[in-house]
Amino acid sequence: MSKKNVKIVELNAENWYECCELEVTTEQKEYMVPNAVSIAQSKFEQTLKPFAIYFEDKAVGFLMYNSVQEELDAYWVYRIMVDKEFQGKGIGKAATELMISEMAKLPDAKKIVVGYNPDNTDAHKLYSSLGFIDKGDRFGKEMAVIKYLN
Repeated sequence: MSKKNVKIVELNAENWYECCELEVTTEQKEYMVPNAVSIAQSKFEQTLKPFAIYFEDKAVGFLMYNSVQEELDAYWVYRIMVDKEFQGKGIGKAATELMISEMAKLPDAKKIVVGYNPDNTDAHKLYSSLGFIDKGDRFGKEMAVIKYLN
């Protein structure tokens, strides 16, 4: 898998339904809301930015972040998922790196935060590998990890 084959494309009329059809594994479903819910949320919360993750020419994942700062004076990642058929290939990590690059362009971007269930070991491995640090912040059932931007 080459990183060059992964890109993120803002959600649009051509790719939104493909994103609704993507699925995570049965074990991961307890940690994730369906993409259709996230897409609907983005229509009512205008600061949320939804993207399709493409591998070659196929939509294989979905991500969304907020374009305004929230808790911890940071920009928050709301969703990242890769379809179960395409997991384990480095696509999620490559897409997350692309998303971080986009988020780093936001006004006064110093920190990016993502929250996830502490039992979600896949999420923990991904974010740790990208330099997110657990400083002990907790929001409800989720832990929040921070990536400091230079």
